[in-house]
Amino acid sequence: MKTLAGLILGLLICDAARAAPTLEPIHYDSEPYDATLEDPDPFYSLESLPVDQAEIEIGTTMPSGNRELLTPPPLPKEEEGEEEEEESTPRLIDGSSPQEPEFPGVLGPHTNEDFPTCLLCTCISTTVYCDDRELDAIPPLPRNTAYFYSRFNRIKKINKNDFASLNDLKRIDLTSNLISEIDDDAFRKLPQLRELVLRDNKIRQLPELPTTLTFIDVSNNRLGRKGIKQEAFKEMYDLHHLYLTDNNLDHIPLPLPENLRALHLQNNNILEMHEDTFCDIKNLTYIRKALEDIRLDGNPINLSKTPQAYMCLPRLPIGSLV
Repeated sequence: MKTLAGLILGLLICDAARAAPTLEPIHYDSEPYDATLEDPDPFYSLESLPVDQAEIEIGTTMPSGNRELLTPPPLPKEEEGEEEEEESTPRLIDGSSPQEPEFPGVLGPHTNEDFPTCLLCTCISTTVYCDDRELDAIPPLPRNTAYFYSRFNRIKKINKNDFASLNDLKRIDLTSNLISEIDDDAFRKLPQLRELVLRDNKIRQLPELPTTLTFIDVSNNRLGRKGIKQEAFKEMYDLHHLYLTDNNLDHIPLPLPENLRALHLQNNNILEMHEDTFCDIKNLTYIRKALEDIRLDGNPINLSKTPQAYMCLPRLPIGSLV
């Protein structure tokens, strides 16, 4: 019975196998891949290159449509010549060329040594610094100079043409030179001059000064009795500071401008003062508010002898009262 059942099961399995569909083998078309592998583009081939060069080629390859490497075009002959000429041109230590500047006026006019003033000195915007350069004369200055400093030099004379045509000049500082002579028109024609510093020189005579001045310092010179002209400061309505110390003066230069704030006359030879030196004795209500700083110490004058001379002042002068 078992044998018969096994035979029937075997026949059923054979029938099912015959009824199943036959599977055909699948064929893949590998022609495109074979072509790429068999005939690779030599431009992208890395087999013949070392590892480091291969990496460079990968980073710098061009698209297959344009495989010419881009190289910078050769320089024109004229430009090459300019480069060679530029390299052969000598340069100064600061990098500038001794030839004429590309923009005239940037370095200023030339001095007698044929060097631009702004190479000899230091120019910052409209300010020229010529301190401690062993100069024996005022150097030619750029036309737009507004502030000029030439301290601690050996300048002996100021000529009338030294500052000619410098219409923007506002401050001149010639402290600590050897100046003993100044031409009459050296400063008078400067329309914008506000501050004049000539201290520590050998000046015996002040020239005519412009009325635009607000600050004058001629301390430590040799003005003496006749070094300041009569009414030299009368029309300087904007003069605020007047410093005349150490000049062997024997008087206070009058009249003094109404807006004067500081008058320094220390260490001179002033012997006397009048009651109307600072005040108006005819007008007892007059008050001189601006003049707050008067220095007369170091003079042989006795301030207590003229008490009426200070009634209009906000402060008493500094000096001997005995």
